[in-house]
This record gives sequence, structure tokens and C-alpha cells, in this order.
Amino acid sequence: MTTDLEPALRDAWQVLCRGDDLPPGRAARLRLLSRDVAVAREADGALAASGPDGAPLAVAEAYGHVFACLGAPARPLFAIPEFAEPGRRLAACGAVRVRASGLRLVENFLDMAHFPFVHTDLLGVEERPEVPRYDVEIRRDVDEVWAVNCRFWQPKAAASSSQGQMSEYLYRVATPFTVMLYKTCPADPARFDVIGLLIRPAEPDLSYAYAFVLVLDDASAHTAIVHFQQTIFLQDRIVLENQRPRLLPLTPAAETPTRADMSSVAYRRWLKQKGVRFGTVEGAP
Repeated sequence: MTTDLEPALRDAWQVLCRGDDLPPGRAARLRLLSRDVAVAREADGALAASGPDGAPLAVAEAYGHVFACLGAPARPLFAIPEFAEPGRRLAACGAVRVRASGLRLVENFLDMAHFPFVHTDLLGVEERPEVPRYDVEIRRDVDEVWAVNCRFWQPKAAASSSQGQMSEYLYRVATPFTVMLYKTCPADPARFDVIGLLIRPAEPDLSYAYAFVLVLDDASAHTAIVHFQQTIFLQDRIVLENQRPRLLPLTPAAETPTRADMSSVAYRRWLKQKGVRFGTVEGAP
């Protein structure tokens, strides 16, 4: 059933849903990479998933979400060591439907330049739009893309923020449809909050985004943390659904990058090297 799907996606873990959306005895049918997938939680809590031909799929639960692999997992599910640290709070923010390629969502997540103009007075202000130079690495040992030494001034960096700060960022692309951000924690500047975007690519131009935050925040109500992240992403959705093309171009000359787009350039190069076509202009029917 998956012989026509590129191995970089077929053999990678993909998010299906939040764990809380699948209580014992509940089953769900959904689309993943243009295929019908079924997932169920048995009465004893065990998970089972199957593809369109009924064959069982590898399935795992971690980080508040359920994952599956359409092929044979090429490696274990990516690790997020911060989940084992004491004192952190997890808020899984639910799914947002976006009429755009999931690769576009990852690229938007990596983009700091839009903060002052899309997330005005939250993640940036128009008076301070500069993106200082940062570094990008394709880490071959773990097959991930990292952007490091990122800095950006923000008037409200988190739900718990009471004043502006120069935030330090680390971006990590763990799979083509999984991206995370490690950023300065207002409550504990020596540690990072973790924000993740897990994307289920339903169709080449239709995605479901599952955001989570893993924060060091004893003051904010759970609903305030979720609302802050949802506000940010719903602002992004307006931009994403108006981008043309909806699929991600991988041809270097298709869109002109600036210095602030170094992470996007590396991400696209990495996708091309991995042979990813689903959700790209080159892979469009």
C-alpha cells in the first residue's frame, strides 16, 4: 500500500491525534499522507492502528500524542528529554485544520521575520523587526535540522510574561513534519521552554497541526497557556492559507530567500536530499 510513497515519509513516525482524544473504547478514522488510517484504544488502554488494507501499523504514544508509521520505522520515535524533567507542565493544544502543505507549516514555524507583522505586540513589534544573524546545521548523526544562536526581542514571549525580553531560540526539525522550538523561559532564564508543532499531513495541501508546550510556569492557568498558543497559531493560519502556491517549492529559484531565511533554505535542501515529494510543488500531481 505504501510502495509509491517516498521512504523518508513512509518509514517515519507521523502524529495521528492527541492521546486525550482517544479514550479507552474509542476508535477514529483519519487521513494520513492521502491514505485512510484507523486507530483505536482498547479497554485496557492498548493502542492499535491499521492502514487502508487493514494491515497493522506500528503505533506509539508519547508527548501527549499518538503516532503511527505507514512502513517500517527507520528509527525510534524522536526523543524530547525535557519531558522527563521535573517541574514542567504539558499543555497539548489540540488540532487546527490548515489548507496548506504541512511543509509550509514547518517553514512558517521556523520564520522569525514575520513576528512583528503577524504577531504584533505578542512575539514582536514593528519598531524592532531585525532578525540577527544565526547559524543553521544539518546534523547528519541524527538526521535533523537545527537553527542555533537565534535571538529576537519580544514584548510577550509566553503566557507568563509581564514584560519584554530578548529571547534566545533554538529550532529543531526532527522529521519533515515535526518541528520544535526551545526558547528562553521567563520564569527560569537558565532553562528553555519547549514548544512543538506535530503535523499530520492529510493531503498534499491539507494539514492538521497539533501544538504542545512544555513550560516552566507555575503561575499561569492551563487555559491561559493553551489560549496563548492557539492565538499565535490562528494568526499564522490566516497567512498560511493565503500563501500561493499552497505546496512548498523545492526549486531554489522558485522563491527568493533573505538572510533571515537561512533555516528555510536548509530545511528545503534537507527535504530534497531526503527525496521528499509529498506536499511539494515538485511532487504535485
